[in-house]
Amino acid sequence: MLAALADPHRRRVVATLVLAPDGTEIGCSSFGLPVTKATRTYHFRMLREAGLIGMVDYGNCRKTYLRRADIEAKFPGLLAWVVAEVEAASG
Repeated sequence: MLAALADPHRRRVVATLVLAPDGTEIGCSSFGLPVTKATRTYHFRMLREAGLIGMVDYGNCRKTYLRRADIEAKFPGLLAWVVAEVEAASG
């Protein structure tokens, strides 16, 4: 899980989901990552395999959601740290 959060783009995705209301589903392209589609796919796969996010397919659209309860149960305070880290990095 920590390896998945080592990348600033992935931390930004998680922070965006943390700040959204619980249960929010966001399209992968809505995060505005400054990377190619292939790289974006790689980042979301890393987050999914680490257990940080889940994905739901809606036909030709895929939405991402935060596995908030699972993360907080296993690593209390981790999500607050991610948000603080992203906010500190953005200045």
